[in-house]
Amino acid sequence: MAGVLNIRELVDAELAGRTRFSEFIKNVTQTTTAGLWYDLTGSAGNPKAKQWFDSAPLTAAAVAQSTDGGIYHGASIGSTQNKYLRFFRAACASATPLPMPLILCDYLLYYPTIEDGTTDVQEMTNTVTLPRYSDGVGVQMMAVTISARTGGQQFSVTYTNSDGVAGRVTPLVTQNSAAAPGTVTTASTATAAGTPGPFIPLQDDDKGVRSVQSVTMAGTDTGFFALVLVKPLAQTVVRGIDAPYEKDLLLFASELERIYDDAYLSLLAMPNGSLSGIAVRGGIRSVWN
Repeated sequence: MAGVLNIRELVDAELAGRTRFSEFIKNVTQTTTAGLWYDLTGSAGNPKAKQWFDSAPLTAAAVAQSTDGGIYHGASIGSTQNKYLRFFRAACASATPLPMPLILCDYLLYYPTIEDGTTDVQEMTNTVTLPRYSDGVGVQMMAVTISARTGGQQFSVTYTNSDGVAGRVTPLVTQNSAAAPGTVTTASTATAAGTPGPFIPLQDDDKGVRSVQSVTMAGTDTGFFALVLVKPLAQTVVRGIDAPYEKDLLLFASELERIYDDAYLSLLAMPNGSLSGIAVRGGIRSVWN
């Protein structure tokens, strides 16, 4: 059977050279807001910036390493082996945004140009399906700012859950007023209801999302955002500037997360101050067997 099944097989795979270490550096130019989650996908550096989810409005678009880049995790290995995330490192040379949690995600697909300025139901066009995690288990939705808004308005999302049940509806979530493109619109430093953080809460007992059917604003505002479907893979926190923060998933996770062929990997960050002019550095190690 394909896959790392035990520690011995993991060590044998690494000794046999079936492993890859890749570094990243994201140079942020946006003035981010302390305590708000921010998507590093659109920041320059290595990997190159991917503009924040710009394609046909309200139409699902898939994301992949081969077409869009992302943090490199090695070439595709085919169906006879599985690849896993072994190690996750992150560092920051400035204390301004620290402490700073980070989430490494597989970005799957997105729905761009959702408008804040209408209360009409905005229907999504699902011409593509999830390229990975096709059952939707563990897949989360996040709303990423494309252009700024006043803030304070709410919206809900109608989606199909991981059991294939359509018509599921999220609770109302509240938008923040942060102007920087790439800010997660539902993140807030306040504890007010409706600002859950990076991911939009699902209807009770749902385990993930397969697709989005529509978005409905409860009130109007200016601005646009995209809904992005991601699978979180690992988390860490950069606490100081003295050393990189390293997370060995073999030691500090219940299991190694699988990295699928052609996965597009990128990062969410929650800085404790502005990231403008600051580089976020790190690396990942993958292993396959």
